[in-house]
Order: sequence, then C-alpha cells, then structure tokens
Amino acid sequence: MPFAPGTAPPDKPLWDTLKQDWRYVRDDVRPGWRAMLRTTMAEVKEFYLTPEYRQRLASMGKVRRGLWMTGWLLKSLFLKLTPLRRFVFLVALILLVSSPRLTTGAGGTQASADGSMFGAFLLVCLLLLELKDKLLARHELEAGRSVQRALMPDRCPSLAGWDVWLYTRPANDVGGDLVDCLELGPGRVGFTLADVAGKALPAALLMAKVQATLRALATDTPSLSALAAKTNDILCRDGLPNRFATLVYVELRDNDGGVRLVNGGHMPPVLVSGGRFHELQRGDIALGMVPGAAYREQHQEVQPGEMLIAYSDGLTEALNAAGEFYGEERLHAVFTGVSTLSAREAGARILESVDAFIGTTRPYDDLSLIVLKRS
Repeated sequence: MPFAPGTAPPDKPLWDTLKQDWRYVRDDVRPGWRAMLRTTMAEVKEFYLTPEYRQRLASMGKVRRGLWMTGWLLKSLFLKLTPLRRFVFLVALILLVSSPRLTTGAGGTQASADGSMFGAFLLVCLLLLELKDKLLARHELEAGRSVQRALMPDRCPSLAGWDVWLYTRPANDVGGDLVDCLELGPGRVGFTLADVAGKALPAALLMAKVQATLRALATDTPSLSALAAKTNDILCRDGLPNRFATLVYVELRDNDGGVRLVNGGHMPPVLVSGGRFHELQRGDIALGMVPGAAYREQHQEVQPGEMLIAYSDGLTEALNAAGEFYGEERLHAVFTGVSTLSAREAGARILESVDAFIGTTRPYDDLSLIVLKRS
C-alpha cells in the first residue's frame, strides 16, 4: 500500500520518520500553511457541524463564535464515539480539568500521581483505537479502489479518424463516476460516461453494476434506445431506493463522423467547432428511476476538426474555498479556446482551469471527461 506524504512505513526508524516529516512541513506545508489551515477548518466544520450550527456561527462575533464552535465541535465529537469510548472520553476530560491526586498504598506505603497524566493516557488510548478503525477502513477502501481501477479499461481501442481522451478522478478513495469504452466489433467502439447519485462506496458499488449491465447488453443490442431502456429496467428491478444514474452512451465507427448516442438524464454533450460550441439535445429521464421509461437515440454529424465533449457535473459544480461553483460560464470560456488542440490537450486545458479555480480545496464531487475529436 502506498504511503501519503508525511507518513512512513511502520518499520521505518523513528528518527528517519521525523526527518521526513520535517522536510514535508518545510517544503510543502509552510509556504501555504494559512490556506491549509483554512481548508482544514472548513472541512472540520462541514463534517462535524450541522447547517443550522454553521448558519448560527456566521452571525456571531469572533470571540463568541470561537467559544460556541469549540463547544459544538466537542459535543459532536463526543456523540460520534461509541458508548464505551464516550465514557472513557468523559472520564479523561474530567481528570484533565480537575487534575486530582490519585493515591494508592498498602502496608503503610503510599504513592500518589497526578490524575491529569492518567487522563492524557486515556486520550492516547482513544486516539489509538480511532486510528486503528480509520486505518482498517482506509485499507478496505484502497482494496475497493484497486478493484475499481481493474474494472476500467487499460487502453482505449483505436479508431481510425478519431482522437480520443478519457479521464475520471474520484473525490474520495472510490467514486461513483463511470468512464468506459468497449469494442463492439471491428471498427466500432462504444463509450460510456455515467454518474451515479451520491459519492464514495455506495455510489461505487452501483457504478460497478451499471458498467457490468452495459457491457453485457451492448454487443447484443443494436438499438441504443433499447440498450438504455433495458439498463434502466434492470436498475429499477435490482437497484437501491433513491439511487439512480445519469448516462451518456456514444457509439463511433472508423472514419465515420456519424455519431450515435443516447442520453439518460445527463448534461448534454457539447460540440466544439472552431471558436464556437453548442449543446446537443437534452436527454430523457435518468436510469433507475421509472420502470419502463423510453429513451431516444440521437444522431450527430461531426466534421473533421470538430470535437465532442461529455463531462460529469463534478466539473461545473467544483467548489473553491469561498464556496463558489466553477459553473458553466467558466467552462464555456474554456471550450472556445480548445478547438485547435488534440483531445488530450483539450482535456488537460479544462482540468487546468478547474484545478486553478478550486486551488487547495478538497474536491467536492467526482470529475469525469470524455473528449472525442474527429481528425
């Protein structure tokens, strides 16, 4: 398992670990420690405080806000522990605050100790238990991420007359976006971009089902309308309540600009031509919501030099530290300047724009792109 910056394998000498940590702090953390602190505090408040608490804090003065936020964070931390750990945490706090003298003795001999030291020991024990739980969960998520990567295509089948670039980046260890390609026959390839509602493990599990269903049906279902309808019925039958997926499925052929596609509740792909762009037709209902839903097959002619781009909402809904969305206007501005680039260069230009916007903010949602350029 790879180790993150600032961490070291358990068997590495302690002194070497401390030197590595110092280099990490010196080179990576120190130049932007203020931004890192703001980002960390924002993530802590997002996780531990309810929207009502955050709204109330925004209307308070600095001193009052700090006192109330500290109390609410401790309360939320306390309630998220298991009952036994809550009891240990409470005892540790009492010992730390009161600092009693603990006295024991036998046979006329007595020994005393500062109770705050025992309280600190209990807190360290709690930290060890919570860290153990976190590392076990992280190990399972890493294993899930490995499986998810293995399910993705290791290469994209070559298509004469087309320049293709695929990309996906999960917000967490595992993601709910699907970017896939499947060779359907000689000179015929299907591309999938799907976005499962939600994030992390539940979305990733449903994403794997969407991928398996599409791959099982695509080669034997010549009609894209029927492909989407069958996939929808299977997800309605076997899916989870309140879970659905949006989908754009595109089929290309060698040296053929006639694109076939079906859209189930996803943002319309964008056709970029010269310095202009326009969205294709809007799609039908998302998959997994209504049994028996019908889907229209769309057709689009792509001329040499034109580019077809499909993306997930993790792109337009990327958030910066101020809580602002990247939005469609910024994305549209990038679209106007990528027509002369290759598919990979165009995708990289879009990602650079999004990453520059969000800065050090942790990604809010999975982000995926498919760029198809007619050469």
